[in-house]
Amino acid sequence: MDGRLSGLVDGAAAKVLSAVEALPSRSNQHEFNGVQSLKVLFGEARRTFEARFLYVPDDEEKFVQATGFLTWYDAREAHATRSEHRLYFPENDATLLIRPGDLAVILRLANGEAMVVFAPHASTVERQLLWLFGVESQDPRFQVRITADWNPELGFAARQVLRQLGLEPEVAPVEEESDLDLLVGRYGAGFPSTREFSAFARSRTPDVDPKEDPDGTLMAWLEREEALFRQLERHLLLDRLREGFDDDVDAFISFSLSVQNRRKSRVGHALELHAAAILDAHQVSYSHGAVTEGSSRPDFLFPSIEAYRDTSRSAASLAMLGVKTTCKDRWRQVLAEADRIERKHLLTLEPGISPTQLSEMHAREVQLVVPRSLQASYQVPGHVSILTLGEFLMLPAVSPLQWRGVSE
Repeated sequence: MDGRLSGLVDGAAAKVLSAVEALPSRSNQHEFNGVQSLKVLFGEARRTFEARFLYVPDDEEKFVQATGFLTWYDAREAHATRSEHRLYFPENDATLLIRPGDLAVILRLANGEAMVVFAPHASTVERQLLWLFGVESQDPRFQVRITADWNPELGFAARQVLRQLGLEPEVAPVEEESDLDLLVGRYGAGFPSTREFSAFARSRTPDVDPKEDPDGTLMAWLEREEALFRQLERHLLLDRLREGFDDDVDAFISFSLSVQNRRKSRVGHALELHAAAILDAHQVSYSHGAVTEGSSRPDFLFPSIEAYRDTSRSAASLAMLGVKTTCKDRWRQVLAEADRIERKHLLTLEPGISPTQLSEMHAREVQLVVPRSLQASYQVPGHVSILTLGEFLMLPAVSPLQWRGVSE
């Protein structure tokens, strides 16, 4: 794999499910309708593909995965001049949850298998899939993308979406071998703390300017850190993988979970650390992780916890920023933070948050801060505004001009 979509997927097809497709009571057998356009994915001949079926709602605890198959066949293959291709799928735990209007995405994987992903209508996952596979609008007919013709490089956010589907994209390799030598020489045969590693990644990211381009710099730092981390991880874990697990399934699962958990915990902490470095570059005054009320600890409080506790100070001169790599339903956690501040700001790398959820956030006085490069994945309702990181830094309660007492 080379860091592009074609390393994982040969092609994708998306459509909105009809009642006949989604409800067993409306059909005697499970088949997708309007499949003629799928010939570019599956060809002309009868074939059966091993397949994974995923039901992926915004609530991660309700994620369902099932194994099965897809059968592609011509119902009139004996006819001399006519053809009528069909795509059959068996009932399984994932298909039992689908409803008319939900999105179905069929993936022809590079390993020869297939995957069928269902996302509820109007969900964030639905919007993310439409964005990831380059489908601009929902359609009752299949819209097909072939990666031989359309093969985007996978950025940080796109890789996060693919990992929700159990697909592990390749991270573009770090070109400089000296980086690995420096890491091993500095930290030995172990992982450094996230704070140390994030600082190292920033020091090894060329051609960025956090003052002139905070949005681009943040994403460049995150991309660089992930590439460096995967390079170090591969170096440190290779011997363990070569040893194998002697048919010990529990040992393998434990090892795999430790790798996944390390990756997840580090990326969230790294986002906070890089955000702090951006604030420092702009000479912004803030408190990081200070207690406001009870056990509430907003990630960033502006201009300081002391100013927040000064009840003679206007609440309009205060601001807070929560930081979450992904939102889903977890965005509501910021509602219980910093009671004095009515409008909460939330920095996230979650692409394609649904218009429905954006409207709910707006109604609850939560304003998103999203790096500029990710905002194209959003379909923003007219009454909702999303800030770039650069725009957030210019807010009166955040800008250093305000707390220095300098008039704008």
